[in-house]
Amino acid sequence: MNRRPVFLITMLCFGFAFFYIPILSMMVYSFNGSRLATVWGGFSTKWYVSLLSNRQVLKAAILSIEIAVLSATFATILGTMAGIAMARFKRFRGRTLFSGLVTAPLVMPEVITGIASLMLFILMAEYIGWPATRGFTTVTLAHITFSMVFVTTIVHSRLVQADEAIEEAAMDLGSRPWQVMKDITLPVISPAIMSGWLLAFTISLDDVVITNFTTGPGTTTLPILIWSKVKLGVTPDINALATITVVIVGIGVFIAGWLLNRAEKAREHDIQLAYQANQ
Repeated sequence: MNRRPVFLITMLCFGFAFFYIPILSMMVYSFNGSRLATVWGGFSTKWYVSLLSNRQVLKAAILSIEIAVLSATFATILGTMAGIAMARFKRFRGRTLFSGLVTAPLVMPEVITGIASLMLFILMAEYIGWPATRGFTTVTLAHITFSMVFVTTIVHSRLVQADEAIEEAAMDLGSRPWQVMKDITLPVISPAIMSGWLLAFTISLDDVVITNFTTGPGTTTLPILIWSKVKLGVTPDINALATITVVIVGIGVFIAGWLLNRAEKAREHDIQLAYQANQ
């Protein structure tokens, strides 16, 4: 009985160390004064100063954030509607096909998705003349298509666990379907919607494969820029850029977790007040 917890704790520590030690070492070497990424040359912040004055990096970062925000927003809207349709409409013509189309990109390699997106945009440009060139629009559409399925899965899982009796009670009391959706369904699945948006934003922000197939000249996202630099060798400015990214993502995850926890506590408090008022 005592050996099992020790073994599990050891494996847990080993897993965390395997994942976080490289990240911590990268963050430490981002303050390296040497031009060689693996040779310590003293503490220095010159790579951060150089990075913040690099217009190419700043332009790529702004472009990546714009694409990620736009694609995550549209993916969340479409994914939420698809998740609600799958969870609340048990039977409709083509449901099996629809479910298969939703889950297929989850197990499909990104290379296939990228090639399919590239062929689609080439055929569209040939037959209807749009898009004329590959760039911001094609990358955003490809990211929406790929990340939407993750939002659909999260929202569908939350709705399946939700109690439909609450919605049915509201309908019996005279609420319209749109009122039930606004006052009951959306507040219940709001944590799932927020989680789906964050996941879609993260997937879009760090995607390389699909972006590489659908981008064009003059549209270089931050992951593509980092990939092109790493092929020539890891330099301290790449470590500095990765460190800034880790810090920003960590702060965003902390704030999102705090907001979701606060919303969940407020919802539980409202449920308790409603239950006490009915006593």
